[in-house]
Amino acid sequence: MFRKILIANRGEIAVRLIRACRDLGISPVAVYSEADRQALHVRLADEAYFIGDSPASQSYLVGEKIIDAARKSGAEAIHPGYGFLSEREWFARAVEEAGLTFIGPSPASIELMGDKVNAREAAVKAGAPIVPGTTQPLMDFGDAQKVAGEIGYPVMLKAAAGGGGKGMRIVQSHEEMNAAFSMASEEARSAFGDPSVYIEKYIERPRHIEIQVLADKYGNVIHLGERECSIQRRHQKVIEECPASFNDPELRDRMGRTAVGIARAAGYYSVGTVEFLVDAGKNFYFLEMNTRLQVEHPVTELVTGVDLVREQIKVAAGDKLTILQEDIDWKGSAIECRIYAEDPQRNFLPSPGRITRLRTPAGPGIRDDSGVYEGWDVPIHYDPMISKLAAWGASRDEAISRMKRALGEYFVGGIRTTIPFFKAVLDDDEFNRGEIDTGFIGRFQERQKTGILSDDTLDEPHIAAMIVAASDYARQAASRTQPDAHADRSFSKWKAAGRISRK
Repeated sequence: MFRKILIANRGEIAVRLIRACRDLGISPVAVYSEADRQALHVRLADEAYFIGDSPASQSYLVGEKIIDAARKSGAEAIHPGYGFLSEREWFARAVEEAGLTFIGPSPASIELMGDKVNAREAAVKAGAPIVPGTTQPLMDFGDAQKVAGEIGYPVMLKAAAGGGGKGMRIVQSHEEMNAAFSMASEEARSAFGDPSVYIEKYIERPRHIEIQVLADKYGNVIHLGERECSIQRRHQKVIEECPASFNDPELRDRMGRTAVGIARAAGYYSVGTVEFLVDAGKNFYFLEMNTRLQVEHPVTELVTGVDLVREQIKVAAGDKLTILQEDIDWKGSAIECRIYAEDPQRNFLPSPGRITRLRTPAGPGIRDDSGVYEGWDVPIHYDPMISKLAAWGASRDEAISRMKRALGEYFVGGIRTTIPFFKAVLDDDEFNRGEIDTGFIGRFQERQKTGILSDDTLDEPHIAAMIVAASDYARQAASRTQPDAHADRSFSKWKAAGRISRK
């Protein structure tokens, strides 16, 4: 086992990895940018190394700085977490060439499954069903129009080199293709440095279901069942569940065996996730493979009792899996809400600033993976997620009930968060019936009519408002040196206690 691991990430996932290291008796090493000098993950680590200015392009995305920090610290391995460099094969290869262990899959597997076109080809060879579409990147919108005409509209354009909702466009007709192709290609170039896109048949009202896999370096591969990730905003997940709300053991078994076959075909080891679309008839189609730890891994851990991060580290250290497929049992149900520093009433614009009050929920079945603390300034430079709140119950209904309790206890002062949005979702009848698909949020917002803007209304005035808000925050942050205990003038003891004063 490793003596020391450097964690090449920040925020809640860095804290999660530090805790896993502690459990294994491993010394955790942190890295930090200028904006993260006082971050929680820096405070919790045994050592911390400065790697550059606040923008990720000058710090967390500079592989040479991270490897240099690992060498200086004497760490034997680097854990990338998720995002940043976690799915960059060149970084995994550079770590290995430096004589260190990359805690993740091989560079070859990352390269194979990281390219969505190659991943589709690998899935086909493994016998997995795929959504009708291309297995090669499209050259121009003329080729896209031809393919779309053959498989039928609507279709989905997708970036070949990445995911996370970047470079994706739904195209409803022949007339829309030219503009959609140009926008998808440019967004793909901006996000991943590669403008290549491919095309798939767009499945109406699909569920987004993913299968968690775990594999060692000796050819042993198992799956830990599914997660329902259908509730998405701009193609990014915001609520996840394990198991899926339809909870179909026979479908889980078929999808699990398919995911294991794909992992074997890729020569995969470590933790990973195979993602599928499931239609109304419970037919499933391979979507992509994420070659890293997922944001939503806590719900699988709560339901199966398997510590995925611990197993990932042990696999990287050369251990064989000690868990067999027949050992995996799914008990109860878990739900996760991603708590963002965003304002739902302003089209989820980022809400950076100082957390002037903080009370996190607790009690039976509650887990809060957080990377913040009271007095911390949420920076403008990174993803605005501040924590992942998960609730477990013996049934889906109990998990929902506990999540409602937890959201009611959660109080974050000084900034806006998505907590009110999640409270409204969990009170929604369609959600409680488990009638979930990737179009849920659009329908939910239509039902709510509460002033939450639709995803398509981020026009120039709203962009300008975001810029002004960010500039105001930057000026305020630059002028502050110590937390102001009285900065939140709107603070209410009634609200902080989870109650509303009635006058």
